[in-house]
Amino acid sequence: MTEIGIGIIGGGYMGKAHAVAMSAVGAVFDTALRPRLEMVCATTPESAETYRKAYGFARGTDDWRALVNDPAVEAVVIASPQSTHRAVAEAAIALGKPVFCEKPLGASLDDSAAMVAAAEGAGVVNMVGFNYIRTPASQYARKLISDGVIGDVTWFRGEHTEDFLADPETPATWRTSGMANGTMGDLAPHMVNAALALLGPITRVMAEVETVHTERPGGAVTNDDHAQMMCRFESGTMGQMYFSRIATGRKMGYAYEVTGTKGAIRFDQEDQNALWLYRREGDAATQGFTKILTGPAHPDYEPFCQGPGHGTGYQDQIIIEARDFLAAIETKENRWPTFRDGHEVNRVIAAALASDQAGGWQDIKNF
Repeated sequence: MTEIGIGIIGGGYMGKAHAVAMSAVGAVFDTALRPRLEMVCATTPESAETYRKAYGFARGTDDWRALVNDPAVEAVVIASPQSTHRAVAEAAIALGKPVFCEKPLGASLDDSAAMVAAAEGAGVVNMVGFNYIRTPASQYARKLISDGVIGDVTWFRGEHTEDFLADPETPATWRTSGMANGTMGDLAPHMVNAALALLGPITRVMAEVETVHTERPGGAVTNDDHAQMMCRFESGTMGQMYFSRIATGRKMGYAYEVTGTKGAIRFDQEDQNALWLYRREGDAATQGFTKILTGPAHPDYEPFCQGPGHGTGYQDQIIIEARDFLAAIETKENRWPTFRDGHEVNRVIAAALASDQAGGWQDIKNF
């Protein structure tokens, strides 16, 4: 086993998740590389020290440049606001340090394109954080589709719906300003990534984007609340997606349906350890959706638990990401999803926003 010094920029919600994942991944997956929590960066020296103590880092700083340039930091995890992604990534890449960056990749399409160019030009390991698609159930869904179990795919429907801003009296916060913090920057990328993972490239989209609650206590809302989007995949398959942060009653509505000529698949993250599979075969009287409870027979389940149906959780998805990032560093071969995959998601989002403005279909190739 070899130690590798990890620096995490951002100590908040996702910074904590990545720190916990790096602390646990070696024991869960018996990785050849064992992370050492070397340094955490926060906005003030006081918060950096708080995170350092809480998560077990050797040191803390309020200067991301100090973290990136420190020789003991051998790989960088970016869990800070999107406006910081490009500068941090480019600095780390210039030093040859592997970079894991939370989604969405950068604050703009130009940012993500520059980050892809920097990483690929330097040949540096890079990965973008789309954790939900890594559940054992969704990994198994990808395999079922790839293996042709449900036949030729004819339809896709996906959503990422939550209700954390459903109440119009919820005060305005950082989430209600800036395009990157709106539904199209926050929730939509996860389901677009799922669509690309399950069905492949998207060629064109038509979308409507809307702000329902334009005013909240404390200020005006300057980004979007929900959006609907039709899409066409390179395979010819039709699809539809819906994204919302005002979907009353929905807490983690990352859900999809995939229909094929021989069967169909349904998944809902609120029941993330179950996958529903329909096979059009056998006696018509017994045909119907079968609920499959994930267990050791499914991808990346057994390292966490040997009992079928006991389940994995949100933090486990981050640990699986950490395993893949470390494996990429060890082998010097990128693992999906790379910066380029993150940029592809951003291209679809950019096309959707342009479609809303133009009122018609937009080709992804133009973005």
